[in-house]
Amino acid sequence: MTPSHDLFGFPIAALSMADVVDRCERTIRSRGSLQIGVVNAAKIVNSEASTELRDAVLSCDLILADGQSVVWASRMLGRPLPERVAGIDLFLRLLQLADDEGLSVYLLGGTEGVVAATVRTVGERFPNARVVGSRDGYFSDAESDEVAAGIAAARPDMLFLGMTSPKKEIFLGRHGVTMNVPVTHGVGGSFDILAGVTRRAPEAWQRLGMEWAYRLVQEPGRLWRRYLVTNTRFVWMVLREAVAARGRSPCCRHIHVHVRS
Repeated sequence: MTPSHDLFGFPIAALSMADVVDRCERTIRSRGSLQIGVVNAAKIVNSEASTELRDAVLSCDLILADGQSVVWASRMLGRPLPERVAGIDLFLRLLQLADDEGLSVYLLGGTEGVVAATVRTVGERFPNARVVGSRDGYFSDAESDEVAAGIAAARPDMLFLGMTSPKKEIFLGRHGVTMNVPVTHGVGGSFDILAGVTRRAPEAWQRLGMEWAYRLVQEPGRLWRRYLVTNTRFVWMVLREAVAARGRSPCCRHIHVHVRS
């Protein structure tokens, strides 16, 4: 049972970072199964136009607020989330857990050079975390069975996917049961950051919810139009959600318990 709030059609877990890490640890100890998904403003906006993306996110066992704007929206709408649980921060916390407990991890995604550099960085920063396998994310649908079989044979405690949505969710939906990995977490571009290919925004920018602006400064020509459209659309969605909430019964705005089979 996971406390969650319905926001923009997603049951977003009302959990702190510590809560999520604790749940991951318990899942590993029990050899259970936990597929983690994250949403930010861009993914919420894009899911309106893509049923495939929306369904892929909804297939996850635990959906977290990756973006600070989602947390702010939850508070404006009277359904407050305790804090942002950013995908990359959770990735690092779980690597620390692996280091502390000697757990095993598998890294899937990025180019060959990026995943190799990520493996090196993990080895340097988290020496007791056992990297039992890795490979790049550029494989065809026809190769996915072979990739999944390799992961299953490695028997990792955690699988991190540095792949885009919905590719990573589709891969997990197709092979999750046969791979039998307790915790799976799609970390998007986090491999690029650990590999030193891209830089993450400073903490001050993160606290202000301005990581998107930091990326825009780095690549203005490529990103300005995307962020203008996405951010404007997200603000409109928050306003629409607020208007819709006025017509609901007060009980519907309270926290509820979301149960996944």
